[in-house]
Amino acid sequence: MFSTEFLLTSLVVVLIPGTGVIYTVSTGLFLGWRASIAAAFGCTAGIIPHLAASILGLSAILHMSAVAFQGVKFAGAIYLLYLAWSMWRDTDGINFNSPSPKNGVWQIAVKGFLINILNPKLSIFFLAFLPLFVSPTAPSPMFEMVVLSLVFMAMTLIVFILYGVLANGVRGYVVNSPKVILWLQRSFAATFAALGAKLAMTDQ
Repeated sequence: MFSTEFLLTSLVVVLIPGTGVIYTVSTGLFLGWRASIAAAFGCTAGIIPHLAASILGLSAILHMSAVAFQGVKFAGAIYLLYLAWSMWRDTDGINFNSPSPKNGVWQIAVKGFLINILNPKLSIFFLAFLPLFVSPTAPSPMFEMVVLSLVFMAMTLIVFILYGVLANGVRGYVVNSPKVILWLQRSFAATFAALGAKLAMTDQ
């Protein structure tokens, strides 16, 4: 079931920087390792509905329905643009000593969850990705897809936590440099804006 091809392909997919990785890294850099773990859990939880939709075949409906796809896509794009705008204007909102109330672990996790759940491309990706590694002779293909999904989620969580912890490891180099902090904050904001615009312009 767990072929080398599946594990390697999944690892490559998880390692590729996307919105979840960028969010987790920025959280670890600005808010600390605990916050980055919350972000990692939120982003990982955000792929559960997509995996479930793929297993049940619902993502095929999303793929066939242009209206549903466009609706979710634009909701995701707007949310990414909102995050970019919030980060860009919040130049005084970074506190390296303790998270502010607006950046509590639950709020951080919810943001990560929304980032992934509002990306309809994930459902279509998993619909095309998971069946490739289901054995033709499997007694229960659905059960095998569930197990593969759990393994993919575990890999996602571990890699995202590592990204966040590594980002937290370089916090000390930027704490005493307001210019570097501002540059990084604006860079992450611009990246979220670019990803939001890219999602909005993506065809089905």
